[in-house]
Amino acid sequence: CLECNCCCSDVACPPKGSANPCRAAAKHLIERYYHQLTEGCGNEACTNEFCASCPGFRRMDNNAAAVKALELYKINAKLCDPHPSKKGTSSAYLENSAKGVHHNSACSDRTMNRRELPPARDDFKDLNYLTEEKVYEILEVCGETGDFSPLIRVIGRVFSSAEGLVQSFRKAKQHTKEELKSLQAKDEDKDEDEKENAACSVGAMEEDGEASSSRLGEGASQGDNNVQKLGPDEVTVDIEAVRRVYSKLLANEKIEAAFLNALVYLSPNMECDLTYHNVYSRDPNYLNLFVIVMENSNLHSPEYLEIALPLFCKAMSKLPLAALAKLVRLWSQYSAEQIRRMMETFQQLITYKVISNEFNSRNLVNDDDAVVAATKCLKIVYYANILGGELDTDNNEEEDEEPIPESSELTLQELLGEERRNKKGPRVDPLETELGVKTIDCRRPLIPFEEFVNEPLNDVLEMDKDYTFFKVETENKFSFMTCPFVLNAVTKNLGLYYDNRIRMYSERRITVLYSLVQGQQLNPYLRLKVRRDHVIDDALVRLEMIAMENPADLKKQLYVEFEGEQGVDEGGVSKEFFQLVVEEIFNPDIGMFTYDEATKLFWFNPSSFENEGQFTLIGIVLGLAIYNNCILDVHFPMVVYRKLLGKKGTFRDLADSHPVLHQSLKELLEYEGNVEEDMMITFQISQTDLFGNPLMYNLRENGDKIPVTNENRKEFVALYAEYMLNKTVEKQFKAFRRGFHMVTNESPLKYLFRPEEIELLICGSRNLDFQALEETTEYDGGYNRDSRIIRDFWETVHSFGEEQKRLFLQFTTGTDRAPVGGLGKLKMIIAKNGPDTDRLPTSHTCFNVLLLPEYSSKEKLRERLLKAITYAKGFGML
Repeated sequence: CLECNCCCSDVACPPKGSANPCRAAAKHLIERYYHQLTEGCGNEACTNEFCASCPGFRRMDNNAAAVKALELYKINAKLCDPHPSKKGTSSAYLENSAKGVHHNSACSDRTMNRRELPPARDDFKDLNYLTEEKVYEILEVCGETGDFSPLIRVIGRVFSSAEGLVQSFRKAKQHTKEELKSLQAKDEDKDEDEKENAACSVGAMEEDGEASSSRLGEGASQGDNNVQKLGPDEVTVDIEAVRRVYSKLLANEKIEAAFLNALVYLSPNMECDLTYHNVYSRDPNYLNLFVIVMENSNLHSPEYLEIALPLFCKAMSKLPLAALAKLVRLWSQYSAEQIRRMMETFQQLITYKVISNEFNSRNLVNDDDAVVAATKCLKIVYYANILGGELDTDNNEEEDEEPIPESSELTLQELLGEERRNKKGPRVDPLETELGVKTIDCRRPLIPFEEFVNEPLNDVLEMDKDYTFFKVETENKFSFMTCPFVLNAVTKNLGLYYDNRIRMYSERRITVLYSLVQGQQLNPYLRLKVRRDHVIDDALVRLEMIAMENPADLKKQLYVEFEGEQGVDEGGVSKEFFQLVVEEIFNPDIGMFTYDEATKLFWFNPSSFENEGQFTLIGIVLGLAIYNNCILDVHFPMVVYRKLLGKKGTFRDLADSHPVLHQSLKELLEYEGNVEEDMMITFQISQTDLFGNPLMYNLRENGDKIPVTNENRKEFVALYAEYMLNKTVEKQFKAFRRGFHMVTNESPLKYLFRPEEIELLICGSRNLDFQALEETTEYDGGYNRDSRIIRDFWETVHSFGEEQKRLFLQFTTGTDRAPVGGLGKLKMIIAKNGPDTDRLPTSHTCFNVLLLPEYSSKEKLRERLLKAITYAKGFGML
């Protein structure tokens, strides 16, 4: 193209002088107008009223400059001589290298122009990359003159150029004396022309198909001999030097504005490079751009949140998987304070965008590019937080030897000719696979996981839509369920609820289809008919038959019926059923679990007489409770939930499950004397069976002959913990886990929740905030918040003791635990049930409805309510 010297292949590209220049020429001219308006031409005596260097020019923000640049282009306004900082600059990294001939001609032109320009070292116009020393040199010159415009121009030039910034702040290799002499001799032989030719020759090499790194990264001012050879997970940028430079420069507001403007210009080019030019695979040093920019401690400030940071996040989200993993490994070496700073930067952007927009079911937060990009960037910091914490990647539970039996019947998807997605369980995050680490592997992250949760985002997220995007997995729609760390337990529980319900409806539809095609009896629910006095025998026998014949039936909606009672199960009867089952199963007299009075927790009884099938059925019950959204009064140590997610128990877990033993072993590890002589213990330990008889066990072969010493005490402690938490209960726990997975194996449970969240999911919240319950309660039948009986009711409830409050919850909702998120998430309704009467209050536990007569006095209300909640048992028809 004669107009702009581009290598346009369009035959319609107009000749020079045409009234309609090609797009490349138009874009080039508009960019020149924009930079003339924002940076100027460098001539302090400029008379062009549309140039920032003109003394009378009024400064404008970036948006106004962009609009003005377009107007100037339309009227063909005056352009100053090209700013030296923009000569030879490409809008996309490696853009010129795509056309070798044009690249060489451009480099030749640049060489010629540099020769024609008179030397002006004070303006540093020929500086295309930065080092720490060079920044300090410029800063010193500017300090002497009191004019920081040369430094501002250099920053604007280098930080807006991918090529310049990639080669800036490189690590220097530590050379031997012989290498230094050799390099000195080579440097004396090099002149400016040779450097330019070296930079240009890379473009020709790329055209020939040869592997190449960045043009300026190999040639120009920092040759291969001066760049340190690093490992595959290291970067060539000197991070400490970058931090020192930022700390020096960010105190100056004018200089900070240069960083901001440069980032606005740089980010779209980076996004284009990564999206269309596959630049990272050609030059891994391209990652330096993101490392350098993220060291800017002011990224979370308001000036960046509107334009610069969203553009930068969009560019970072385009990084390929290998680059993301490398960035995670690098940042995992950072301190907790640095991880928190980066986390807060992305959280600030998410919160700002959420608050400044009105998101709803029609305007989804999933469609906001800035929020989505910031969440993807936050994932990088999240995994760095995990990788930099205390990891335990070795102690993994063995997979079940026998696969969970599949249903012999065809699934709905198979009948429709579709394969079931995620048949072997939930998806795995690709970054997690690339890093070889999972959230469950992290015992202690650098900063708490809770800090990654963004509450404003959770408030506006339409979970039904987000779940749809999660299951469909389209490239066009982003689901926040792929980044569960940003969601709170309430939101994730809602996503799990949708997954469970859809699976129930799927099983219901397939049942109806079979009944029509094969004439089978219609049975769309998992029906359990039990006798209240024999609930364990009846339930477990029925569940055992279903588990053996057709495990898929376990994923139908549970429907419980108590023999001789008229209650219809809309959720409340199931709650009662689970409550009775748990009370029976965890009764110490049965002997399946042991109870620790000190910790108030249950543990598997290694000497239990029950067979493995009984523990499998208990696992099924636990899975059914989650699947049917029921809360259980279960008291397990946290290690049980970790084991359910695939991690073995270790010494650290003993603190929760066996605190006395943990303290003894901890004192052994910390003992400063001679362990062998003072304690005289061996690798043989003693345990008692169900009848109190001592049982000896060797932790190692011939353990009774191996003394514990200062050198091997860590091994002794590890083997002791392995024995107590894994080996002694191996059979019982494997059966228990197998039953649990029969119900949850295809659920996103493991993908979404951490162990402590699964405990909250199963057991509910232990904190009973009745003030929050009062604020969210609704009224019906003529009652309202200001009714006398309602005021008396809440005064009475608030005066109850802890046990009476739990009885009230049990009576009204079917469980004495608060749901995930606390009592404020419980939608209770108090409805009027007639005038004053001697009848007791009643409730619909399925719908959390309390039917309350309008008692004549507060005393009568208290007496009737206490009697109802104390002696409530059974279901009837009202």
